[in-house]
Amino acid sequence: MAEASVTLQISTLPEAPGVYQYYDKDGKLLYVGKAINLKKRVKSYFTKQHDNARTRLLVKRIKNIKHIVVETETDALLLENNLIKKYQPKYNVMLKDDKSYPWICIKNERFPRVFPTRRFIKDGSEYYGPYTSMKTVHTLLDLIKGLYPLRTCNYDLAEEKIKGGKYKVCLEYHLGNCLGPCEGKYTESVYNENIEAIRNIIKGNFKDSLTGFKKQMKQFAQDLQFEDAQRIKEKIDVLENYQSKSTVVNPKINNVDVFSIISDESYGYVNFLQVSFGAIIRSHTLEIKKKLDESDKELLQLAVIELRQRFNSQSKEIYVPFPISAEEGVKVHVPKVGDKKHILDLSTRNAKYYRMERFKQAKIVDPDRHTNRIMAQMKKDLRLSEEPRHIECFDNSNIQGSHPVAACVVFKNGKPSKKDYRKFNIKTVEGPDDFASMEEVVYRRYKRLKEEEQPLPQLIIIDGGKGQLSSALKSLDKLELRGEIAIVGIAKRLEELFYPDDPIPLYLDKKSETLKIIQQLRNEAHRFGITFHRDKRSKDALNTALETIPGIGEKTVIELLKQFKSTKRIKEASFDELANVIGTSRAKKIITHFQK
Repeated sequence: MAEASVTLQISTLPEAPGVYQYYDKDGKLLYVGKAINLKKRVKSYFTKQHDNARTRLLVKRIKNIKHIVVETETDALLLENNLIKKYQPKYNVMLKDDKSYPWICIKNERFPRVFPTRRFIKDGSEYYGPYTSMKTVHTLLDLIKGLYPLRTCNYDLAEEKIKGGKYKVCLEYHLGNCLGPCEGKYTESVYNENIEAIRNIIKGNFKDSLTGFKKQMKQFAQDLQFEDAQRIKEKIDVLENYQSKSTVVNPKINNVDVFSIISDESYGYVNFLQVSFGAIIRSHTLEIKKKLDESDKELLQLAVIELRQRFNSQSKEIYVPFPISAEEGVKVHVPKVGDKKHILDLSTRNAKYYRMERFKQAKIVDPDRHTNRIMAQMKKDLRLSEEPRHIECFDNSNIQGSHPVAACVVFKNGKPSKKDYRKFNIKTVEGPDDFASMEEVVYRRYKRLKEEEQPLPQLIIIDGGKGQLSSALKSLDKLELRGEIAIVGIAKRLEELFYPDDPIPLYLDKKSETLKIIQQLRNEAHRFGITFHRDKRSKDALNTALETIPGIGEKTVIELLKQFKSTKRIKEASFDELANVIGTSRAKKIITHFQK
C-alpha cells in the first residue's frame, strides 16, 4: 500500500477530469497522466496488482502527487501532451522524431515567389506543410513550375520600380520559365490568378486548374493557334497524370485526417494520412516508445494531438480504427465499409510497412533490442512465466516403422544454435509408435541434461498434437521436471498450440512473429530429423533391388515403401497398383525390371 502522506493526497483528489503528476522523494517528475475521474484513476495505481514491472517500480517511487483540473477529457488530453513534451518524464511514452520538416512557402510580396523552406517565419507569408520528405516538395514544385511560369528572383517588384525601368528581364525569361513581371510584361492580376490555382494544387484540388486549361485549349483551337493549343494540352496531360497517381479514394473525401496504429510490447507506430479531394497530400508515421503498459487507445489519442499540432492540421474530421476523444469541433469517424474504410486500411498498411522497416534496421543496428522485443512478445503470446531464451523442439521421423529416429533442435535468443542439435536412434520402441518414441527421446534428453547439470530450456515444443504432448509430459513427470519447463505441442493442420491439461488449443495470428519462430523451429526439427533418417536409411536401402532400377530414385522408393511396406510386396504388385502410386511411366520400369 501507499505511504500515509500519499494515501492522504489520494483521498483529497477531486472526482473530475484532469491531469495528474507523480513526483519522487527528490521532487523529480516521474509521470504525467490524464483521467476522466482523477481520484478513481490515481487510486487504481495503488490498489491494483500490476503485471508490468515498470509500473510496479513507478508506484514504489511515488512520494508526491499534483493535479490540474480541467473542463473536459479533451482538455486533459491536450494538457497531458503539452506537459509530456515540456518535461519529458521518465515513465511517459517517448514520441520519437523531432526533426525540422520542409514547407512550401508562398511569399508575402508583390508577384509572390513559391519555394521550399525549412524555416517557418511569421512574416505574413503562406506556408503549406510541413511535408515529411523534400522529394515530395520538389515533385510538387516541378509540377507547378511546368504549369505556371513564376519568377525566381528576389527583386522588390514595387509598381514604381517596374514603371521606372529599374530591372531588366533575365535568362529565365528568355528560356520561357518566367514571363517578365520585372518589366511589366506579366500583369499582377493574371499572376495572382495563377497563385490561386497553385494554392488549390498544393491542397490537392486540381479541378479549377484543369477547367481553366481546357477552356484555354479550346479557345486557342478555335483561333487556329494549334501550337499554343498543343502546349496547353501537354499541361493538361501532366496535371491529369499527377492527379491519377495521387488520388487514391473518392474525390469527395476532402479535408480529412486518417490515423491508424500498430503496436508490440515496446513500441507503438501511428500512421497519419492527410486527405484532400481524394488525394493524399501527407503521410507520416510516428514511433512511440512505451514506458509502462499503455494501451493502443492511449497511444493513439496522444499521437493524434501531437501530429495535428506538429503538422498544423485544420481538418474538422478524423478517421480512426476505434473511438477516441478529440478536441472540440472535430468529428471522429470509425469507418466500417467503402472508400472511408479503404483509406483507413491504407493507413494501417503504411504503419505495418514502417514497423517492418524499423525491425530490419534494428536487426542490423541494434540486434539486442530486436531480440529483446521478440522474446518479450513470445512470453506474452505463449503465456509464459519467463522469456523463452532457450527453446528446444522435438520431431520423430520414420517410414512405417522403418529406421525410426528423432531430432532435437535448439534455438537460443530466437536463432538456431546448431552446435546444440541432437540426433536420437529409437532404442526401446518396436514398430511405428510415435507416442512411445517421443516419450523415449524426451526422457533421454533431459535425464542427460540433469545428470550433466546443463541448463534446461525455458520452453519445449513438441511437433504433434495432444498425443505426442501427453507422451512428452510422462517423461517430464518421471524426471520431476513438470512445471519447471513450459511445454507446448503444435499440430500441423491448423497450427494449433496445445498446453498440458488444457483441452482448448491456442490459435496465434498467422502473421505473428511468435508463430513464425515456432514454425521455423518445427520445420528445422523436421529437416534435421529427415536428413538423419535418410542418411541412416540410405546405408541399408540404397542398395536394395528397387534403387538399382534405372530411372527410379529415392523419392519413388519412399513412396512405394509407404504404400506396400516391403520390396517383396512391391515385386508382387500389379501394374495398376503401382501406377496409382507412382504413375504409369515409373510403374512400367519396375514391372519390366522384375519380369527380366
